[in-house]
Amino acid sequence: MIRVDCVQKAFGRFVALDGVSLAVEKGQAVALWGSNGAGKTTLLRCTLGLISFRGSVTINDIDVRRHGKAARRMLGYVPQELAFYDDFRVVEAIAFFASLKRVDKAACGRALAMTGLGVHSRKRVRELSGGMKQRLALGIAMLTDPPILLLDEPTSNLDAAGRSDLLMQLAELRRQGKTIFFTSHRPEEVEELADRVITMESGKIVGDRAPDAEIAHHAGSDKVSVRVPEASLQKALAALHAQGFKTTRPLAGGPVECLNGFANKPSECSTKQPKTEGAS
Repeated sequence: MIRVDCVQKAFGRFVALDGVSLAVEKGQAVALWGSNGAGKTTLLRCTLGLISFRGSVTINDIDVRRHGKAARRMLGYVPQELAFYDDFRVVEAIAFFASLKRVDKAACGRALAMTGLGVHSRKRVRELSGGMKQRLALGIAMLTDPPILLLDEPTSNLDAAGRSDLLMQLAELRRQGKTIFFTSHRPEEVEELADRVITMESGKIVGDRAPDAEIAHHAGSDKVSVRVPEASLQKALAALHAQGFKTTRPLAGGPVECLNGFANKPSECSTKQPKTEGAS
């Protein structure tokens, strides 16, 4: 459904994409994995036809540069940074985007039902939690029932409960046959949702593997040991999870083993409790 052929994009002297080629087939869930600056978001924006580039991108054989509107009708997009008018109520926000997309009120009702936001429909956007805002963004992306979803770090600003809830929704959409193309640096997210993981570095594709193979490929990098007071252990675990580390609970004061999503960062570390409160 998505074909990317020799795509190049530079911002001044900085080369963001350097001859990227890939294909995403119907019904697949494909993750773009890599550190910040690897080119993941730029590639999504090229796929949407939002920025100029060299090379070719087609959606169901429609060239996004020549026929951008027609191509984008088949796409639902959820950006990493969400921007809503905070004084809108949830139902008003969905209705506003429905009018832009020229869909009927029935689509608004389906979006509310799909995201579970029906009971919150009268709340103002500013009153929503981060997870609810992400669900609202997904509902808006699904207003036209597009066959393809593009998601840029969909769980980056969510807590553990919000991530789990959103991943369940995305897994259900995948079971319904939606094609999902998303960026991520979280191994648990990739393992749960993706069929393939395409790894990017410095604007190039350096790997295209199954999720377990890709995570194993990056699992042998440097280990880091961080000592924290026992009283700060929960805060340390939360901070690690927020940065994409996959952790296991320590036993009887032992180390916290964790695996990060990408080799550019320390991929394994242990958070040990010191013997005294003043250790650093």
